[in-house]
Amino acid sequence: MKAMAATSSTSLLRSVVVNASTPSPSASSSIVETLGLASPEVEAAISEALDNCLVDTGLEIPGACVCVGKVRDTYLLDDEPGETKTSSPPPSSPPPSSPPPPRRPLAVLVTTDRLSAFDRRIAAIPFKGQVLNETSAWWMRNTGHIVPNALLATPDPCVSVMRRCRVFPVEFVVRGFLTGSTDTSLWTHYNRGEREYCGNSFPDGMTKNQRLAANVVTPTTKADDHDDPITPAEIVARGLMTQEQWDETAAAALKLFEFGQERASERGLLLVDTKYEFGLDLSRDGSDKEGRITLIDEIHTPDSSRYWISESYERRLGEGKEPESIDKEFIRLWFRDRSDPYKDEALPEAPRELRAELSRRYVSLFEKITGEKFKPADSKVPARERMRANVAKCLEEIQKK
Repeated sequence: MKAMAATSSTSLLRSVVVNASTPSPSASSSIVETLGLASPEVEAAISEALDNCLVDTGLEIPGACVCVGKVRDTYLLDDEPGETKTSSPPPSSPPPSSPPPPRRPLAVLVTTDRLSAFDRRIAAIPFKGQVLNETSAWWMRNTGHIVPNALLATPDPCVSVMRRCRVFPVEFVVRGFLTGSTDTSLWTHYNRGEREYCGNSFPDGMTKNQRLAANVVTPTTKADDHDDPITPAEIVARGLMTQEQWDETAAAALKLFEFGQERASERGLLLVDTKYEFGLDLSRDGSDKEGRITLIDEIHTPDSSRYWISESYERRLGEGKEPESIDKEFIRLWFRDRSDPYKDEALPEAPRELRAELSRRYVSLFEKITGEKFKPADSKVPARERMRANVAKCLEEIQKK
C-alpha cells in the first residue's frame, strides 16, 4: 500500500504505522489513516472482543433450514421442498427436526463478525455484526416510504427477523463515483479501457475516484462463490427477472441511494457506492403470487457501502490522493498488497491493529449516520446463548399474531 499523507488538523483521521505479518518485499509496513480512539467503554470492549468475535452462530430453531453466507447465517422457517438456495449448516448446528405446523414464513438473519472481500472470508472484526445489523435496521425504519422492506423485528443486537421473500438472483450495485479495487469494481474495468459496463456508458478522460455525472446501477449475478457483472438486458433474457420487475426494482434502488446520499451529506459523509438485494414478498402459504417487490438483507451498512469524508474529498482528488474513507477499503488494499486474494489458497492474517481500527470505523459510522451512541452487546452472557433466548421469545410472539 502506498503511504498516505498526514491529514489536516480538522480531519477525523490520524496516521499510524501497521507492520505486516507476512509482508511482501515491497510492503514491509503500511501507513493507515485511522480514526481517533473511541470512547473508553467501546475501546475496552473492542480489545476484549478481538479474541472472541462472533464467527459461528449455531442457533437451535426447530424446523429451520440453515443457509450459511459469507457474513450472515440465515435460518429459514417453513422451508419449501425444492428450495434453490442451499448451503451447509454451521458445524455446531443441530440437524433440522420434523417440520412444525404451518406458520408464517420467516427468515432469521444472524449477522456475524466475519469480514468478506474478494468473494471470501478474510478476517473477524469485533462488533461488526452488531453494527451492521443495527445500522441496517435504522435505515429500513427510515426508508419504508421509498420501498417496502422485509424487517419485522430485531430481537438481538446481531439478529433480524424478516418476512420470507423469493429472492431475485441479482445484486443491485449502485455507484456514484468511479472507484474500487476488486475485480468487479467500476474503476478496475474502466482502467482496463472498458467504456461499457453493465449496460452503462462512460466517457474517456475520467480519473479514479471522480464523481459520476449521474448515479448508475451496475448489477451482478448473485452466487455463493463469486459475483459476475451482468447487463439489464441479459437479466431479462436469462429469465432472472421480468422487464417490469427490473424497471421497478432499479428505480427503487436509485431512490434509496439518493436518499442515502442526502442523509450522509448531512453528516459530513459521501455515500460512494452500495449494494441492495430485493425479492418478492411471500404469503403465508409460501406463494409469491402478486408479491410486492421488497428490500431484503441489508442497506447502507459499512459492509455493503463505501463512505468517504466529504470535507476533504475535492482537495485530495485534486492532489491525486485517495479520499479519506470510513469503510473496509483500507483492509482490502492491505490484503491485495501482500497476496493475490482471488487465487491464493491461504491469506496472511490481518494484524490486530487493523482489525481494531476497522471495528472503530464501523462504530463511528453507526454513530454518525444514526445520531445514536453505540452500546456494545453485553459480553457477560455468551453471544450464542443470548441470541437463542432472544430469538425464541421473538418467534413465539410473531407467530401468535
